[in-house]
Amino acid sequence: MIRFERLSLSRGTKPLFDNTSVLINPGEAVGLIGANGAGKTTLFALLRGALHADGGEVTMPPSWRIAHVMQETPAVERIALDYVLDGDTALRAAEAAIEAAQRQHDGHAEAEAHATFADVDGYTAPARAEALLLGLGFTLEQTRQAVASFSGGWRMRLNLAQALMCPSDLLLLDEPTNHLDLDAIVWLEDWLRRYAGTLIVISHDREFLDGVCNVTLHIENQQIKRYGGNYSQFEVLRAQQIALQQSAYEKQQKTIAHLESFINRFKAKATKARQAQSRVKALERMELIAPAHVTSPFTFEFRSPDAAPNPMLVLEDVRCGYRAENDGGASAMAEKVILPAVTLSVQNEQRIGLLGANGQGKSTLIKTLAGTLAPLAGRVKHGKGLQIGYFAQHQVETLRHDDSPLQHMARLAPDTREQELRDFLGGFNFRGDMASAPIAPFSGGEKARLALALIIWQKPNLLLLDEPTNHLDLETRHALTMALAQFDGTLILVSHDRHLLRATTDQFLLVAGGRVQPFDGDLDDYRDWLLQDAADKRSASRAAARPDAGAPADTGTNRKEQRRAEAEERQRLTQLRKPLQNKIAKLEKELAELEQEKQRLEAILADSATYTDTNKTLLTDSLKRQGELTARLAEVESAWLDAQEAIDRIA
Repeated sequence: MIRFERLSLSRGTKPLFDNTSVLINPGEAVGLIGANGAGKTTLFALLRGALHADGGEVTMPPSWRIAHVMQETPAVERIALDYVLDGDTALRAAEAAIEAAQRQHDGHAEAEAHATFADVDGYTAPARAEALLLGLGFTLEQTRQAVASFSGGWRMRLNLAQALMCPSDLLLLDEPTNHLDLDAIVWLEDWLRRYAGTLIVISHDREFLDGVCNVTLHIENQQIKRYGGNYSQFEVLRAQQIALQQSAYEKQQKTIAHLESFINRFKAKATKARQAQSRVKALERMELIAPAHVTSPFTFEFRSPDAAPNPMLVLEDVRCGYRAENDGGASAMAEKVILPAVTLSVQNEQRIGLLGANGQGKSTLIKTLAGTLAPLAGRVKHGKGLQIGYFAQHQVETLRHDDSPLQHMARLAPDTREQELRDFLGGFNFRGDMASAPIAPFSGGEKARLALALIIWQKPNLLLLDEPTNHLDLETRHALTMALAQFDGTLILVSHDRHLLRATTDQFLLVAGGRVQPFDGDLDDYRDWLLQDAADKRSASRAAARPDAGAPADTGTNRKEQRRAEAEERQRLTQLRKPLQNKIAKLEKELAELEQEKQRLEAILADSATYTDTNKTLLTDSLKRQGELTARLAEVESAWLDAQEAIDRIA
């Protein structure tokens, strides 16, 4: 287990931890959360031995192997597949031992090295590395390309694949979803559920934390507090604690009243579509956990938009893409078509989420709707009175770094009093000197908040948001979700944050294969579709890579190769099943223990003596524990079923 005992640590003059203790058990999947600068990344550095505590102790089993994602990727000519295989140091050591023995013509040493190579599953390693890369969005062709040929975001995916390739007892992931699209996030979430070691993950994606973690560590006021359960369960528990502080609870009542009004209004209009019902549930849940965020410094909301046209925007047979000069000079323009023929009518008060893998055309479509990218053909018609608010993926790069938030606002509203602008900026936590300071040293999240503030001030009736949560922490994401949930205009959203999509949209368009078409289902259906699609692609890739099954095996060498291939496939399947079998065994053990405790509690509650005045505390504690046990039993049974289904899916 990992034990932090009376931990104290400062960075410079800033104390991060002060005499705090917490325990992490083997095999737990831990979500590490807290405000930016609270010490999450510092805690990772302590675990890796890159930092040492000022006071107290950090202990873990000395034999544990630790895997983490490197933050820098060298621009090497090594191909992607080999770079990922480098993550398995035991594999590379076995390969080096084989080569050394062969050079020295030492048959005994070579036999031992080959045995070690088999022990570390060396025969299945290339297939496992390839599966990691395909799952993270690389094509089969890209797995053979040089690392130097990839952009920064794709190199970070290579680093993630390398960390996952490393056999480990402790896996540390710091914002692993930052450079992933929703397709890759769904795959990673599925992979991490099968990880048999101890996992600690820092993330601002609440649904990813919900899907992966069963323990939450919250850093606040220089203390680390442990909560059983995922992020949503943490929010509920924290909300219950804060609700006891009456003054804080009262502060939240206005927001709850707003949400109740919106939920009731939306319920009256909601159809029976799964997306709409999913949104109602998300909004109701937001109302439930609202008190957990009373300490948040963000209170922004969208200003009421002016009257909107209907339809707002119409695309008629629009060809979306880019024009670029080709070798023929300025007069010769080459077209890169992304979406060849889009016909779409955007109606007033629609709330649309765009789904699809990176590179399929979501951002291209948003840019065409926003008017920042001219259509290559077809017509885009704007309704009279249309006011578009557009947040691009790289919106922060359009800000002037030498100017202050106040100067940015003054350019938008030159006739507005400074105090009114300051009050508005205060809702985005730009207060006092920060409102009048140059933004150059601001963090990415602070710049993104400013970019959102500039859009909100303009009172758009059509919001086009392309990955608005990039760089935002959990509190700011929550504030944005609350504001968008109550926005009265029309919304089209691209995001890999599934919680944001669930709570703010009620229909989806799938952008894939050069087409834009309705997706009939909710995000759970989309997840299932993605996993099945990924499995089909992997099967097709393996089939394409295998020689023709009908080709005659005319030599003993071919038969030997076939036997080796079959052995490798058996090893690969065993490797895939092993962590699942271990997980099922652990779950079955926990189920048995929970059932025993439940029976003991039921016996106590069946005893009439329990209900006497003298046993009031026993009754209260038993009822509380019975509720906790029921919830935990449901979680463990669900996890057991998921693991069994995962084993069944392995061929």
